Amino acid sequence: MKIVSYNVNGIRAALKKGFMDWLEAADPDVLCIQETKAHPEQLDLQLFEDAGYPHHYWFSAQKKGYSGVAVLSKREPKNVAYGTSIESMDHEGRNLRLDFDELSVMSLYLPSGTNDARLDFKLNYMAEFQEYVNDLKKEIPNLLICGDYNICHEAIDIHNPVQNKNTSGFLPVEREWIGNFIQSGFIDTFRHLNKEPHNYSWWSYRANARNNNKGWRIDYCMASQPLESNLKRAFILPEARHSDHCPIGVEFEF
Repeated sequence: MKIVSYNVNGIRAALKKGFMDWLEAADPDVLCIQETKAHPEQLDLQLFEDAGYPHHYWFSAQKKGYSGVAVLSKREPKNVAYGTSIESMDHEGRNLRLDFDELSVMSLYLPSGTNDARLDFKLNYMAEFQEYVNDLKKEIPNLLICGDYNICHEAIDIHNPVQNKNTSGFLPVEREWIGNFIQSGFIDTFRHLNKEPHNYSWWSYRANARNNNKGWRIDYCMASQPLESNLKRAFILPEARHSDHCPIGVEFEF
């Protein structure tokens, strides 16, 4: 089972940059999308069905052109959960989960902390999300949470850790949270299988950052511990350029 996650920074913009050709070539069983910035009625959904994804689910923000997550699947899930039922976060369309027999797959878009108010919102979100996941794992032990966490965990995950130590996305409080999240029973699948530096999933549009590979690894496929024996591969696909992020993914055998 191949699962890919991609913050597309606007699905309509990505579609104009060859996204569908990439999707058909990548051929995941499940694709988690973040930052759709669209409502389904603004899209030609037949495109995804023609590409082999008859089961597609969209959870958009109330605010038009903002946030939003989606999951495309080749096969029908047994259950779909829109949001977390936590009022403070669901209006921004940040969580969508598909339950299959083998595992459950969530597309997650954590807030960024671009200013003090949003950092407070992000920290509150992270605390509430951790509680939600703690309960969810009791019900669903095999849980894969894919998406844009908007946090670099370790110095190896960011091109200039010293310069960015006071920048949101690499603040001590954020790094501590994601460390605790992993300690609560998750595997950072990419880092679990790949120890090499200079592997990133997001690059600023400024200063030719992507061509110079001055990036951040802020996108993760976090697998709950019971899935460790099924994990066969974890990867980043930096050659896909439909966004300021690139796709990441995992493969499991069941």
